[in-house]
Parts: sequence; structure tokens; C-alpha cells
Amino acid sequence: MSPGESCCRLQFWLVFPVMSLNLKEIKLVLETALLVSQEPLSLHELKKLFDFELSTDILRKLMEELRQDWMGRGVELVSVASGWRFQARAEYQKHLDRLNPEKPPRYSRAVMETLAIIAYKQPVTRGDIEDIRGVTVSSQVIRTLEERGWIDAVGHREVPGRPALFATTKQMLDDLGLRSLEELPQLEQADMSLLATPNE
Repeated sequence: MSPGESCCRLQFWLVFPVMSLNLKEIKLVLETALLVSQEPLSLHELKKLFDFELSTDILRKLMEELRQDWMGRGVELVSVASGWRFQARAEYQKHLDRLNPEKPPRYSRAVMETLAIIAYKQPVTRGDIEDIRGVTVSSQVIRTLEERGWIDAVGHREVPGRPALFATTKQMLDDLGLRSLEELPQLEQADMSLLATPNE
């Protein structure tokens, strides 16, 4: 047993001296739930697996132990915006793609530019996007991103017409394997100038 695991076990039993499951069994329950889930599971959802109170700190330590347990395997346990999930390691994805040879959807440059503007400047209106891109944004572009679950209307700007304000979703972060917007790639200075709106 590693020193870290020993420390975690000691803290665990100090907090929960009487429980129906031991530490190993709790990890197996967490592992099983994550393996069969179709979506990431948040810490709040993982706590529901047990009929006793499991502290967030202990749960985080157990999740980190599970992540370490799966190191060096074909799948990995990762933390994304919506929670924790198992996924194939990137280097093995090309082999899995042979089981499902359908090509992933390809998006137009307009769609990807619009998504980038929303991601880095959110919340923004359709007019903001048009000011930055210098061209009209079609309703189809916005609809494509909404149907993909990557953007959503989060409010309205209090100006005449009350245009919708768009922002990215947790689904977009999950699909990119990110936990938060802070993990988006840093833009080069040239890219930043392109994203600057005329009134900035």
C-alpha cells in the first residue's frame, strides 16, 4: 500500500468508522457506475450510489486513486466539465474507428469560426459575431451549433430588440475533453486582434 493510499484510508475510517462497505468495495462501486454510464457522472451523482454520507474530499481522493489504477491501460478515467468518465486513450482511437467507419460530421468554416468567437468572447449576440467575422451569420450556423449541443441562449441583451446572448455548454467542453473554458488553447496575438470587436 502506498503512503498516499494509507493516509487516505486512515482519514476515511476516521470520518466513517461504521459503514456497510470498505474502501475497496466503494472504489469498485464507483468504477462500475462509471464504466456502464453513457454520460460523465458528477461528484454529486456519484455520492447517490451510497446509503451513507461520503465527503467530497474523500470522494475526490478515491477518484484520483481510480485514475491511477487505470494508468497504462487502453482506457483512462478523466475529469471533464460534466464530471468523470472513462474514455479510450487517443492513441487507440484509430483502431476503434475501424469498428465504426462512419466519418465524423464535418463542419463548415463559418460554423467553426462562429463557435470559436462564442467560446472566447461569450456571452455574445449574433450581431457581435457578425461584427467580428465581418459577414452575416446565417440562422443555419446557429442552429447547427445548438443542435450539436455546443451552444445555448443564456439570456438577452437589454437593448432594442433584446437579442439572444449565446454561450458554450458543458457538452462542448465534454466533447473536447476539457473541464473548463480556462483549458481552451491560448490564442496568439494575431488571433486575439481578430476576435476584438470594433468597440474594444
